[in-house]
Amino acid sequence: MMKKFLTLLLGTSLVMGLAACGGGDNKDTSKDNGGGTTETSNANDAQKIYDQKCSSCHGGDMKGAMGPNLTKVGSKYSKDEILDILKNGKSGGMPAKVVTGDDAETMATWLAAKK
Repeated sequence: MMKKFLTLLLGTSLVMGLAACGGGDNKDTSKDNGGGTTETSNANDAQKIYDQKCSSCHGGDMKGAMGPNLTKVGSKYSKDEILDILKNGKSGGMPAKVVTGDDAETMATWLAAKK
């Protein structure tokens, strides 16, 4: 009986944890600079995206929680590799498409600078 309860508890925790990794909306984070052109998202935008979509798994301080530590992820992966992980996920727990579109580009650039 205890084994079934622990299995149920672990399964529920895993499902809830993965559900918490995503969410939020896919709004455009680019800004009009007033001259009719658009500026790309900056580090503040990337931090907001991280806080909304990533911190539940990677921790508010990026030092890892259910997901791995990202404080120096740029020394391990290039921007393109990080973008690929964001788009396609990674075996072991990173789901695909948690961050998409322009937000994924912003996050990949920001995370690649973390060295």
